[in-house]
This record gives sequence, structure tokens and C-alpha cells, in this order.
Amino acid sequence: MNASDDGRPPKSGWARLVPEILVQDLAVSCSFWLNLLGFEIAYQRPEENFVYLERGEGAQIMLSQRSGKWETAPMTTPYGRGAMFQVAVDDLDAIMERLSAADWPLYAGPRDRRHHGAAVGCRLAALCRPARYLEALG
Repeated sequence: MNASDDGRPPKSGWARLVPEILVQDLAVSCSFWLNLLGFEIAYQRPEENFVYLERGEGAQIMLSQRSGKWETAPMTTPYGRGAMFQVAVDDLDAIMERLSAADWPLYAGPRDRRHHGAAVGCRLAALCRPARYLEALG
């Protein structure tokens, strides 16, 4: 991972809600988020196996390698049962091309979706990340 570890805030400022995901292998998860989904490292704490990621559009997420410290119950794979994260992106096609080049399987899509009958919707694709959390991009 090559990025800043100087503790600076994300370029878009601090989001009001940022999920922190416990992962089995931080390097594998970071490769997915950085190389395939186009996130950048805002800051990291290597001694704690922690990284704070962001995308230019303002999406932010924290990844932390499992250590047992914050695990309130036994964790078994697939992780993330019942959780799905939706990330708004400006260029879904570019991400789809990177996922295809990496032979990353899609769970669904891409497809056009409308929310609650609204005239405006979005184009979504769903995939499972290395820790098996469901990710929707659109």
C-alpha cells in the first residue's frame, strides 16, 4: 500500500457516517478497494492494521484487520450477512472494466434501478468483496 499515513482528513472532509469493516486480510481487501473500486488511502495506521479509504466523490470507509478486539460475537464467513453498502460513483463503467479484467464475479447487474417510484434512479451493480460483504455500486 502506498499512500499517506500522516493522519490528514479525507479530501472531501469527514463524512457523518463511515462504516468500519473488520477484514480477515487487510492487504487483500485494500487491493480490492484501491485497485478495482478506485478508492485512495486518506490515512492509515499500519501498526494497528487500519486504513481509512475515500473516493473523490466523497465515499469513505474504514478497513481494520480482525484482531478480536472489537468482535462482539464469533465471526464466521461469509462476513457481512445482512449488510449491504452502496457507493455512489461517477464512472461505473470504468469500475466494471477493472472488475471484468480481474475476473471478479458480479452478484447482480449492472442494471438500472429506480428508488421508490422516483423518476430519477441510478445504474447499479452488486458484487461481493473479499470479506464477503455485499457491495452495490452506482
